[in-house]
Amino acid sequence: MPHQDEVDRIVAAWGRERADLDFGPLEVLSRVDRLARHLDRARRAAFDAGDMEPWEFDVLSALRRAGEPYELSPKTLLQQTLVSSGTMTNRVDRLTARGLVGRRTDPKDGRGILVALTTKGRVAVDAAIADLLTAERDILSGVSDAEQDQLAGLLRRLILGLGD
Repeated sequence: MPHQDEVDRIVAAWGRERADLDFGPLEVLSRVDRLARHLDRARRAAFDAGDMEPWEFDVLSALRRAGEPYELSPKTLLQQTLVSSGTMTNRVDRLTARGLVGRRTDPKDGRGILVALTTKGRVAVDAAIADLLTAERDILSGVSDAEQDQLAGLLRRLILGLGD
């Protein structure tokens, strides 16, 4: 494995041109950006294998993580997927048309509805998460379990510091 990556080369070039600047942030965040691109490609490939769009995975996985009976209110789905109400309505309509979710009246509130994962949806999201984990495990293959734990902790601290 090479000892330098493209970021090293970019930082070295900038260092020659602007020795007055600290390129530490660029060394970290450019690598995060490059990693995000690799992760995006791996996720797309994993979802394509199951004929699923990333947004479909987001909605279906939110329902799956809810546990039995795998249903949530549209409001809870909005909070978990960070999309607008109109976007969520459109997404639920499209998932319903594919037979991956269904709607039912909320028994606790006759005016409300619940979005429920169908058996077909559960099978699809279970396959997608397995494919995704395989792809992500491949990305992390050069990093030990202990290093992954350390990296996860550092990234968690960074993200929490941003208010997320």
